Amino acid sequence: MNRRRFVSASALAATAAALPRFVCAATATAPVRIPIGFLGVTYSHGAAKLDLALKSPDWEFVGACDPTPAGRQICEKLGAKMISQDELFARACVVAVESEIRDHAAHALLALRAGKHLHLEKTPVAKLADMHAIVALARERKLLVQVGFMWRYHPGFRAIFEAARAGWLGEIYLVRGFVSNYLPPDRRKDWAEFPGGSMFELGSHLIDATVRLLGKPKTITPFLARHGKFDDALRDNNLAVLDYARARAVLFNTALQAGATPQRSFEVLGTNGTATLTPIEPGKLMLDLATAAGPYKKGPQEVPLAAYQRYVDDFVELAATVRGEKFLTVSLDEELHVAETILRASGMA
Repeated sequence: MNRRRFVSASALAATAAALPRFVCAATATAPVRIPIGFLGVTYSHGAAKLDLALKSPDWEFVGACDPTPAGRQICEKLGAKMISQDELFARACVVAVESEIRDHAAHALLALRAGKHLHLEKTPVAKLADMHAIVALARERKLLVQVGFMWRYHPGFRAIFEAARAGWLGEIYLVRGFVSNYLPPDRRKDWAEFPGGSMFELGSHLIDATVRLLGKPKTITPFLARHGKFDDALRDNNLAVLDYARARAVLFNTALQAGATPQRSFEVLGTNGTATLTPIEPGKLMLDLATAAGPYKKGPQEVPLAAYQRYVDDFVELAATVRGEKFLTVSLDEELHVAETILRASGMA
């Protein structure tokens, strides 16, 4: 081995030694294929994530526990083995909670008490005390918690975060976000279960991105309204204003937008330029800089984005972290700040 290769190998070894080693209960080190099981599969993202776990080379799927008729139907359609909760906790190293939101916190705590690393579907909790309990237990047991916000690994958001954190956009003073859908009448009562309505369910994705970019806001002002002419209590046309010391975020959400393509965008304005991701899916990112910065030239330009499929990179990073190869992108403290901000922006804390 020549000197350059020796130094490089030594540096990699030192980095690996510094990373935490999160091990499965039955092994000294995490296996190549990590045993994963699902506690609930009926959340709207659950079937896609279950299918991913069945096909991914990172995961050994041990089974799903969901006694509901809808859960059984999903498992049968995908050819996923169904097992009891006891067998799930006995065999899995990682538990993915993909149950309905009302059960997220209880199922998360069950998995952590059983000593399992956790992929927890958003929105993680409906009560702030539950998130504090999840974070405290994960710290006590030295377990991983990854919350499943679908755009955390989106290349457009990652490029915006890089530009903002490197100072290429200058000082950030404004974030604007918009996320919409048209929620069918037969699903509205499910979202109406929580006072935050569609801001809590759908707007949470924008809140997650904003808090990870700017940190915990000083003040949060929600404007929640029920403007749809439906016989339910769903807050379906909403706005949240997040104030920081020298910046403001204005996040819009509605569940009333008709049309084939829901409008979804995220914009970050700084003293040296603006980054605009619209639409979010498929991603199109434009930068407009007053002066050249980093790899970007002065003026408007489209930033090439890699192909993106929801959930794939979440599970790749989780597997790598279980093996001790890297850290999760989002820390437990950040997960707590995101959860608190979502609840406050939804009028629930």
